[in-house]
Amino acid sequence: MPNNKSAAKRILISRRNRLQNRFYKSSSRTLIKMFQKQLKTSKLSKTSNDKKNTQILLNQIYSLIDKGAKRKVFHKNTAARKKSKLAAMLKAQ
Repeated sequence: MPNNKSAAKRILISRRNRLQNRFYKSSSRTLIKMFQKQLKTSKLSKTSNDKKNTQILLNQIYSLIDKGAKRKVFHKNTAARKKSKLAAMLKAQ
């Protein structure tokens, strides 16, 4: 139990921030898994539609990672490393 108003407010703020951090981290992990699965299917089929879908998914991941870095969920170097790794995966395809 908090002993004063500021302690109670800090509990609420930390809960809000934890949920926000969890959203960005779990969403980015989910999208990365979807990207890897899409990458495998586009590698096998080699149609332009699959490649376009893969690029759209990569852009969504970039957007989410950048927003997380802006809100300090991810360190900027961590965000850059994740984006670089994904781009290398797409290029190696």
